[in-house]
Amino acid sequence: MSDLLGSGFPADLVVANYFRQHRELGHADRGFVAETVFTVLRRKRSLAARCAEEVSSRRLLLAALACLQGMNRRQLAEVMTESESKWLAHAKGVKVNDLPAAVRLDLPDWLYALLNEQYASEEVERLAAGFNRPAPLDLRVNSLKTGRQEVLTRLRSDGLAAEPCPYSPLGIRLAGKPALSKYPLFLDGSIEVQDEGSQLLGFLLQPRRGEMVADFCAGAGGKTLLLGALMRSQGRLYAFDVAERRLAKLKPRLARSGLSNVHPLRIDSERDIKIRRLAGKLDRVLVDAPCSGLGTLRRNPDLKWRQTAASVADLSAKQTAILAAAATLVKPGGRLVYATCSLLEAENEAVVGAFLAQHSEFVDCRAQEILGQQEITIDCGKRLRLSPHRHGTDAFYAAVMERK
Repeated sequence: MSDLLGSGFPADLVVANYFRQHRELGHADRGFVAETVFTVLRRKRSLAARCAEEVSSRRLLLAALACLQGMNRRQLAEVMTESESKWLAHAKGVKVNDLPAAVRLDLPDWLYALLNEQYASEEVERLAAGFNRPAPLDLRVNSLKTGRQEVLTRLRSDGLAAEPCPYSPLGIRLAGKPALSKYPLFLDGSIEVQDEGSQLLGFLLQPRRGEMVADFCAGAGGKTLLLGALMRSQGRLYAFDVAERRLAKLKPRLARSGLSNVHPLRIDSERDIKIRRLAGKLDRVLVDAPCSGLGTLRRNPDLKWRQTAASVADLSAKQTAILAAAATLVKPGGRLVYATCSLLEAENEAVVGAFLAQHSEFVDCRAQEILGQQEITIDCGKRLRLSPHRHGTDAFYAAVMERK
């Protein structure tokens, strides 16, 4: 725990590295360790308030086990000293509702202040509660290989509790966190792990067979694979990213998917010559911009302690440059979708508003209508804004624009 709290690396990487060093741990033990670690990260600030004058990784862990995961002092007796047992009795007696709001909601002061500028206090409470709950495990069915009902039938016959996601026509939500890396439907590319909110971005872009399309910030390619399937593997789909290591993660997924129209390309920056050569030639471009990731706090709770107001400001400048560069690819009549997994206006409305003010050749489109055309019913109006407490997804933002 101390290694994690003192690390500058993402929590999931630190935990994965720990498991590699402790291969003797079984699936249940790994699940317990991971959930406990992420509980501490989600609730670190209110847990610290229970630690009195001595905040340490050990006390944070004991407080999480006793106050949040329901273990009693008898169950913890073998790993506690007598003084720790007395302290824990005090910790359990702390009245969390009496703590300052940012502490009680487990938010850093700067983020709490920003959210209060955007939302009513009741909404901030619900948002924070949503982010402090673990995320479900969502799957996306590869429509190039199979259908959702077929996958649901197979999952249930194998003893997995599975339900259709409420919005994405390709989404399935599993109960619990079963291991899927060796599951046949995963190995043959019939399913991929992908949050339902992320899936909806592909339906906003709405790529068609035979078109030229780009995923401008492809990363490991989750949305790229969805776009390729929606295109029925016809046409040309570019997967751009500045990081070779991220694109390398796409390759095995691409091999499983059965897609033949995806072209991964590493670029040096948004001004790369590869981008300039395609200016005005693409039908559709998705910009899932690098962002704070604060919409994914259910999965990545360490981000709220690693990001700062200054880092968000730096990201806004980068997002503005990336959106402007990606827009040059779009031909007349083509579609541009800007998206982030953030709920901060500085990364969303501010970036899109400034872009539209400077690019009169692009017009704003209604996300709700585009999704409705595909029989996806969601009350979102012009812009897509998803949140865990309202939609059961990560927090996503998306704006759809078309070139006149």
